[in-house]
Amino acid sequence: MFTQLIGGLTSSMTLFLVASGLTLIFGVGNVFNFAHGSFYLLGAYFAYQLVSVTGIGFFPGVLLAALCTGAAGAVMELFFLRRIYGRGGEEGFQILLTYSFILIIDDVVKMIWGTDYKSISRPEILDGAWTIGDLFVPRYDAVVIATGLLVALGMWGLIRRSRFGRNLRAISANREMASSLGVNVPVTLSFVFGLATALGGLSGALSAPVRTVTPGAGVEVIIGSMIVVVIGGLGNFWGALVGALIIGEVTAFGILFLPQWAILFSYAVMALVLVFRPQGLFMKQGVAK
Repeated sequence: MFTQLIGGLTSSMTLFLVASGLTLIFGVGNVFNFAHGSFYLLGAYFAYQLVSVTGIGFFPGVLLAALCTGAAGAVMELFFLRRIYGRGGEEGFQILLTYSFILIIDDVVKMIWGTDYKSISRPEILDGAWTIGDLFVPRYDAVVIATGLLVALGMWGLIRRSRFGRNLRAISANREMASSLGVNVPVTLSFVFGLATALGGLSGALSAPVRTVTPGAGVEVIIGSMIVVVIGGLGNFWGALVGALIIGEVTAFGILFLPQWAILFSYAVMALVLVFRPQGLFMKQGVAK
């Protein structure tokens, strides 16, 4: 039971890192980035390139992979999404454009790294487990869980305790008003996309040692992230954290008790939320809430 709890928390934190970026983009820019899972994929491949091919240490490689992924996300916003802001039917353009990037990024990955499965070895220091009485906590899982919690605290501090966070809340409430008050909205949105996609890339890089790195993995991740943000509430950061914890643990214990039905449990939870609380467990009050 304890093993399933830890496994569920690990899955929750990797899912939260992706979903938090997705909900950050939606909460601030009102953009639902269908390609967000592809940046998870990019993060995994960047980590593979840096750690397994180039030979950079694991932790610097993971950090650089997240930064490279964030840079790719900022470029996407700067040169593509920015061109459709304010157009009539903007939501339709967003869907088509971000979906096209799923196909583009997947093909770019195949062209550069091929279609074979890739893998990354975790550092030796994180092999094995810590023993607490009769309980075993895998070291790598503990690092992933701690990373997710630190990101959650860091994002809370950024959003609630910084001038940049005040700018984000202003843009989320009224983009035109924020601009008239001196907020550089275009630059802020580019930074938000970079930060959000860096979180997705961080999740991919951290997941690479425990999952095979293969083209198409981003599609599975974006589906899970969408379930999380629907459960938590679109655009609500803390909703993303709670939704990820629910889905991670439901899936982990579903595998323990009913493995043949485990894949359905997350969809069942989402269906129940949509029936009884369609706005999500946390009503959308903006990314700062």
